[in-house]
Amino acid sequence: MGQQVCTGALTKCTFGVAPAALMVLPISRTMTGAPAANIMDGKPMVNVLPFGMCQSMANPMVAAASAAAMGALVPMPCIPMTMAPWVPGAPTVLIGNMPALNNSSKLMCMWGGVIGINMAGQFTVMVP
Repeated sequence: MGQQVCTGALTKCTFGVAPAALMVLPISRTMTGAPAANIMDGKPMVNVLPFGMCQSMANPMVAAASAAAMGALVPMPCIPMTMAPWVPGAPTVLIGNMPALNNSSKLMCMWGGVIGINMAGQFTVMVP
């Protein structure tokens, strides 16, 4: 069983250089000590904050800066571009009529990064 993810969870992108905290708005009114997350809590700059600098060549800012530097990789500020919900979540546990978010779920960024959960934000509530 996985851990229920809540606000304050630490997330990490495969192309980011630093972890970021997950922000969960208290819309569903379900608490695990802090607002509990569901699979729809993946909106960029609302729920998913920047991961420092981005190193993905699929990111247009990184590609442009790297081209200007004669092809040497030049990381640029991270601006997450997530369009789909977290997958797979915990389909048997609903929070706000959506599957709960557990610590094994992943979120895809349009720039090629895979966002994962390093620390769930709490250690007592488990979900399948």
